[in-house]
Amino acid sequence: MKSSLRISLQVLSFALLAALSIYLAPKYSNPFKYHFEVGQPWAYGLVTAESNFAIYKTDAQLAIEQQQILRDYAPCYVLDTVSLHDHLYVLPLSEMDRLRSLGCSKVSILHNRVAIQIPVANLYTPKTAYEKTHKNIVPNLQYDSITSENIRQNLLSSISLTEGVVQAGEKIIDTGEIVSEHTYQILESLRRTIEEQNISHRQSFTSTIGVSVYIVILVALFGLYLYTYRRKLLDNLRHVLFFSILMALVISAAFLVLRHFSASYIFLIPFAWVPIIARVFYDSRTAIFIHIITVFIVSIAAPAPYVFILLQVITGIVAVISLRDMTQRAQLAQTALFTFLMYSVVYTATTLLVTGSITNVEYNYYIYFAVNAVLVICAYGLIFLFERTFGLVSNITLVELTNVNSNLMLEFAEKAPGTFQHSLQVSNLATEAAKRIGAKVLLVRTGALYHDIGKMLHPECFIENQTGVNPLQSMPYTEAAKIIISHVEDGERIARKHHLPEVIVHFIRSHHGTSVTRYFYNSAVNAAKSEGKSIADIRKEDFAYPGPKPSTKEAAILMMADAIEARSRSLSEMTEQTISDMVDQMIDLQVADGQFAETVLSFKDLEDIRAVFKQKLIEINHHRIVYPTIKDSK
Repeated sequence: MKSSLRISLQVLSFALLAALSIYLAPKYSNPFKYHFEVGQPWAYGLVTAESNFAIYKTDAQLAIEQQQILRDYAPCYVLDTVSLHDHLYVLPLSEMDRLRSLGCSKVSILHNRVAIQIPVANLYTPKTAYEKTHKNIVPNLQYDSITSENIRQNLLSSISLTEGVVQAGEKIIDTGEIVSEHTYQILESLRRTIEEQNISHRQSFTSTIGVSVYIVILVALFGLYLYTYRRKLLDNLRHVLFFSILMALVISAAFLVLRHFSASYIFLIPFAWVPIIARVFYDSRTAIFIHIITVFIVSIAAPAPYVFILLQVITGIVAVISLRDMTQRAQLAQTALFTFLMYSVVYTATTLLVTGSITNVEYNYYIYFAVNAVLVICAYGLIFLFERTFGLVSNITLVELTNVNSNLMLEFAEKAPGTFQHSLQVSNLATEAAKRIGAKVLLVRTGALYHDIGKMLHPECFIENQTGVNPLQSMPYTEAAKIIISHVEDGERIARKHHLPEVIVHFIRSHHGTSVTRYFYNSAVNAAKSEGKSIADIRKEDFAYPGPKPSTKEAAILMMADAIEARSRSLSEMTEQTISDMVDQMIDLQVADGQFAETVLSFKDLEDIRAVFKQKLIEINHHRIVYPTIKDSK
């Protein structure tokens, strides 16, 4: 039931991502698939007119013609003859101010269904009428808004929206030619004609179907990638939600910009956020794949889609390479610089390729690229937000946690100094083993530092912190075992109290797996045998750790390093042979006990780990030469 619910939620997550993308995708997504500007080279092939179409006037031309024709516009007013005095036409002061602001030179006055035109200069306000007649004359002209607007619209409708016609088969522009103002006007007319032809219910519906199929295929491809190569990520709803929200964030921003602003503003959107944030928490392949899917989805509405895809994919790959191991905030600034450089270089190269001249480069694009790079730096805030929201952990956080001068680490060193030193040694061993087999080095180093932190509560019960009497010697074996085992649960409580990441908590809980405290278990069995008691009364589960077993390579490495480092301290003789035998014995025991059954460790991994542990322990415990003393000359 839980499995089916999880699958349903995963499918729903991807479905919502696809639905949001389809909903926000600009309608009639690019019936005219060209992006052009005055003074810029034409980056596409030869364009000819497939059929006759009119050349639409520009907005500036229409504005001039409208201004000219409205000079003859005469707003209409109704005359109130009752208030007519001395044949003066009187307007309220506010109405006179409005006529002047409109630039009207005359008005139409209706009286008995007859209209006469009067110059505005012959109209009066109550004040000017009083100055002329020395009488208080009230306004006798009332504005007729309906008739006035009809007159105005009739004048405007007489203006032709077009000038000239492009004949079918006529050349419009060819590759590399500079877009002049006249050519721009023709191209805009062609775009408008095509869009008007496409705006019908049927075409709108079929266009939406095409966009929907395209987006669904791309989202399904990402799901298929996770299913094939990153099954563990797909099986975890938390990761699926992370990917969906990250993609939706950038896709939504891009589509909204394309809907409401200039198409060139698309280069302000920091598409590099997707691969950067994905790489911080996951692997490079996944980061690049999710970036490519995101870029392909946006390309359905982007101007010059091929150039757009080229720019974004190259820049995203460079961003991932520059963040191979992000351990410092300053690396984001470096990545932002690389982003700006790659955008600029690829854009410049594309322009040179098409036109062969540096003079055709549009320099305002470099401003867009610079703003984009600044926004890339802001990804740090998103990294922190995603980290907290989805319980993920970045290398930056791990670096902060490995600081042995933090308050928690200082408290650990003070309360349990022996255990603290043991943790440092385990961390060194585990780090070297992780390097050898390609595991996450920083993660295992951090987990090793905190794995025994629960011993802070009862440090005197653990041999590495004792300087005198061992309090466990006077206890029954089962009670002593419970105290030893409790450091796992105590460590988990301390970790959660200090808000350590869940992945670190897993190291604490799993570093003993479900193994038994062999010292006390074996001692209990031997005592029962010597006293002639049945060993059937000795329950193994009373001496066993609660688990879980390690589920990752890193957790398995920590389990081995922890056991081997502790066992090495009990060797009476530190030689290459004794160290080698001890390492093999401890790892074989854990393998036979099934402690690594839930990990993906291979036999080669185990052999490499053995070799590293043996080498490091030999190096740590090598014998020093004996310094000679000065002999007495007597």
